[in-house]
Amino acid sequence: MVKDIATLTSRSDHPHVERVRRICLSLPDTTEKLSHGEPTFFVKKKVFAMCSINHHNDGHIAVTVPAAIGVQEALIKKSPKKFYRPPYVGVRGWVGIELPKVSDKELAAHLKEAWKLIAPETLHGALGE
Repeated sequence: MVKDIATLTSRSDHPHVERVRRICLSLPDTTEKLSHGEPTFFVKKKVFAMCSINHHNDGHIAVTVPAAIGVQEALIKKSPKKFYRPPYVGVRGWVGIELPKVSDKELAAHLKEAWKLIAPETLHGALGE
């Protein structure tokens, strides 16, 4: 959680949003749109990452992503200061990632995995792995 949440806004040019944007837009067929006032990233019209910059004054500077079955619980149990169960989508297995607590390398791994969960398998080869 952020110490001085009064100074935060849901601005799409927030430095942590720029980190998410740079990584997400490097993934094949990714587009960005505002959804619920926050930058949201899509692959083939399906959401795979949503920024949450002090959304509803909750203090989180985060991105929420889908996770494979059991992964949300494991991440939160292992690092509860880094990961959390977001409202609305948390019941469907999505996980919140506190952006100030993760490196670009770790963030990229989570975003790439989220993209893989949502993207059609026919696109997976476009990752070049």
